[in-house]
Amino acid sequence: MVAVNDPSSPSTPSPTGSTSGGPAVPEDGAWWRHAVVYQVYVRSFADGDGDGVGDLPGITSRLPHLRDLGVDALWITPFYTSPQHDHGYDVADYRDVDPLFGSLSDADDLLARAHELGLKVIVDLVPNHTSDQHPWFQAALAAGPGSPERERYMFVEGRGQDGELPPNNWPSVFGGDAWTRVTEADGTPGQWYLHLFDSTQPDLNWRNPEVGDEFESVLRFWLDRGVDGFRVDVAHGLFKQEGLPDTELPDPDADGPASMVELAGLDEPMWDQPEVHEVYRRWHRVLADYDDSPRGRRMAVAESWARTAEAIARYVRPDELQQSFNFHWLSAAWSAQEFADVVTETLPSLLPYGATPTWVLSNHDVVRHVTRYGGGELGLARGRAATLAMLGLPGSAYLYQGEELGLEQVEVAPEDRTDPSWFRTKDTAKPDIGRDGCRVPIPWDDEQPPYAFGPAAPGSQPWLPQPDGWAGLSVAAQTGAAGSTLEFYRRALAARRSFALTAGESVDLLDAGPDLFAYRRGPLVCVLNAGSEPADLPDGVGALVLSSGPEPTSTLAPDTAAWFLDA
Repeated sequence: MVAVNDPSSPSTPSPTGSTSGGPAVPEDGAWWRHAVVYQVYVRSFADGDGDGVGDLPGITSRLPHLRDLGVDALWITPFYTSPQHDHGYDVADYRDVDPLFGSLSDADDLLARAHELGLKVIVDLVPNHTSDQHPWFQAALAAGPGSPERERYMFVEGRGQDGELPPNNWPSVFGGDAWTRVTEADGTPGQWYLHLFDSTQPDLNWRNPEVGDEFESVLRFWLDRGVDGFRVDVAHGLFKQEGLPDTELPDPDADGPASMVELAGLDEPMWDQPEVHEVYRRWHRVLADYDDSPRGRRMAVAESWARTAEAIARYVRPDELQQSFNFHWLSAAWSAQEFADVVTETLPSLLPYGATPTWVLSNHDVVRHVTRYGGGELGLARGRAATLAMLGLPGSAYLYQGEELGLEQVEVAPEDRTDPSWFRTKDTAKPDIGRDGCRVPIPWDDEQPPYAFGPAAPGSQPWLPQPDGWAGLSVAAQTGAAGSTLEFYRRALAARRSFALTAGESVDLLDAGPDLFAYRRGPLVCVLNAGSEPADLPDGVGALVLSSGPEPTSTLAPDTAAWFLDA
C-alpha cells in the first residue's frame, strides 16, 4: 500500500457539504474543488434555431439534461464575436456574442437558467491570441512598424538581407511556420507577425501593459454578468522567451508529436515562461474581488500543457489560478501501471499548494477516449472503467459532451472538414491531426440525422455530418435503458456525490498485482482490471457500490472497474 497524499497536511481543508442540489461546497466556498464539470462545445451541443449550428438558446433548452446527469457545472467553449476560422478560438470581440450563437441577452438567459438549476457556468477565455479581424490587429496593420498599435502584437523584422526570412524557426501548432509576413500600406513587404496557431490568430504581446489591462476589463465584464469561472485557453503561452531564440525542431523522420495537444506541450521558448505567473496573480486578485458577491466565489482553470506534474502545479499556487488541467491522465495508455503513475505524480505535486487535482479523459482537441482505448465494445468497456476510476479520485472531473453516450470518434470525409489544423497539414507527411471527428453534433432523439440536435427537417445534416446508426446512442434511447452508458454515468455521478467531500483527499494505492489499478480513498475502494483475464479482488473490499460492467463476485472481469465500500 502506497500513500500518495497526506490528509493531515495543514493545507488540506476539512470538507463538508451537501450531496445534492448543486455542487458539494467545502466550508471555504471553493465549490470547484470536487466538482464535476461538463464541457459544452457550443457548435455541437444543441441547435436552437435550426441552422445546423449549436447556439446559446440550444444550450439553455438542454440544461435539464445536465442537471439530470448529475454534473455540478458546465464549461462553454467560445461564443464571442468571431470570423470562426478556428470555431470561435479566434476572437474579434471579447464582450459580445457572435450572431451565429445568439446575443448577450441569450447569454444572460443561459446564466439565469443554469443558476436556477443549481449549475455553475464556466466560460472560455482566449488570452494568447485574437482574431486577425480584431480591431486591435486591424489598427496594427494600418499603423505600420514602430507604432503603439503594433506593440500589442508580436510584430518583428525578418531575417535575411531584405527581411525575407521569418524571425526564427518556430513552427505553428497547426502545422507550417508560426510567422506570416504582412504587406505594408505602401505595397512593400513588411514585418512578420507571430501566430503559434493559425495565421488568422495573431499572438498578443503580453509584455505590453495595455494587453493585461484589457484582459482584466474582459474578466470583469463577464464576472459582472454572473459567470462563475473561466477556462483559460493556452494558459502556458502568453509570454515568449526574450529575444525569440530558435528552437530545436524534432527530426521529421522520427516518431515525433502527431497532435495539436502534444505539440503544445513541448518545453520550448514559446511556452511556460516564468513571467506568465504574474498574469495569473493579477487575475487571482480580480477573482477575489467577487468572493462576497451573491454568486459566491469565482474560479479559473488553466489549459496548461507541460511535461511534468510539478510544472502544471505551479499554475495553482495559492495566489494564482484555482485549477489546472491534468492532461497526464488523458495521455495515459490503458495500463494499470500508467494510471497509478499519474496518481503518484499528480497528488504530491499539488499538496504544497493546497490545491485539488483535475481529471479528464476527452475534450474538443483529442480523439475520443472510447476510440483511443480500442473502439467498439472493447473501447466502450475500457472507457467506462477509466471513467469510474477517475470519478473516485479526489478533486474535479471534467467530462466532454457525448462521452456519457459512449460516442466514438467519427471519420469525417475530406470534403466536410472544417478544422484549420487539418487544412494546414493535409498536404504534408504529417499525420492527420484534424479535430473534426470529436466535434460532431451529439444525438438527442429520432431515428436519423439530425437526431433532434435542432428543429431542422429529418434527414438534414448539421454543420458536421452525423453518422448513420446513432439512433440507439441518443439521449432518448439510452434514458431508462438498463445497462446504457448514459444510465451508468447518472448512477456513477449520483454515487460520487455521497462521498466527494467526506472521503477526504488522501489516496492509498493498493498492491493488487500488475494488471489491477486499485486504491482506497476514505471508505471507498476502487479496483480497475486492465488485464486480459479475470482478476482476484484485493483483500479488504466490502459491499459493491457500482461496477462499470458485469458485477464482480470474488473476481473482476477484464476491462472493468468497480467501487466498493471499505470492509
